[in-house]
Amino acid sequence: MTKALYAEFQVIPGNEVRVRELITQLASRVREEPGNVLFEPHVLEADPNHYFVYEVYVDDAAFEAHLAADHGQVFNAELSPLVTGGASRLTLLR
Repeated sequence: MTKALYAEFQVIPGNEVRVRELITQLASRVREEPGNVLFEPHVLEADPNHYFVYEVYVDDAAFEAHLAADHGQVFNAELSPLVTGGASRLTLLR
């Protein structure tokens, strides 16, 4: 069974360009992961500093491999000071 979720985060004003660079780089890397089906970042039309990232993986193991990937850990470390609350919020879907 596939694993689907979305991640959301709010960019602190002044960090828009760097966050856009980071998410673009991350999307490229995640899409190369063997278990990734979809990794699609969006910004809300009403609030371009609010990111919504829809993700689908082939199964739980693929999602766990994604979480353990070095590029994701680097992204999260760099993203932390640039967003409200210091991290994205994950919502798992069925």
